[in-house]
Amino acid sequence: MASIVKNHNVVVRAPICRPVVFWAQCAVLIGLWLVVAATPGYAGAPTDSMKTTINEVLRIVGEDALKRPEKAEERRQLLEQVVEARFDYQEMSRRALGAPWKTLSDEQKQEFVTLFRTLLTNSYADKIETYSGEGVQYLNERTEKGYAEVRTKVLSGKAEIPLDYRLINKANDWRVYDVVVDGVSLVNNYRGQFTKIIRSSSYVDLVEQLRKKSEKIKAP
Repeated sequence: MASIVKNHNVVVRAPICRPVVFWAQCAVLIGLWLVVAATPGYAGAPTDSMKTTINEVLRIVGEDALKRPEKAEERRQLLEQVVEARFDYQEMSRRALGAPWKTLSDEQKQEFVTLFRTLLTNSYADKIETYSGEGVQYLNERTEKGYAEVRTKVLSGKAEIPLDYRLINKANDWRVYDVVVDGVSLVNNYRGQFTKIIRSSSYVDLVEQLRKKSEKIKAP
């Protein structure tokens, strides 16, 4: 089936972080994900979903009442809710873990998803709160069967960073399952890290490492 490509050439304001720094932090560009988080229940073309979501994210980030120190936790929770409504953490977990996913019980899968989600959400949380108003230019959209890729370009000062979003349509709702920054897939990057740990040790050790990271994140 031939892909359908649509050009958009629209610039909006959206939160980003500098890619070199972010990749140095576990090679994750989670902070950039917030430009695609969507409001719950919105169904439509992938790019339209992203644009709608950006407005919701920017509303939260820009709301004066939520900028007060005592509102920090509430603000973070609101942002996480928006992201979780659009990101398919189970699909991301399955793809990031690879073949071992098929050997897990339902309970083990749920544990892995929960730990992976904690790792990802913590990675972007601090970044989004340092949002300084950079822009995103939509280039085009490719759709094929139940999948889509929305190509964008992040405008950060004089730099232009290619940033693509891969989505899957589930129940007539577009869900993000991967983010590709300057040609590097976030899911593939994690898969490489997870595979290395499993081969050198075990899946149990991988989960233990994720659990320790999660406990450290949640510690006061």
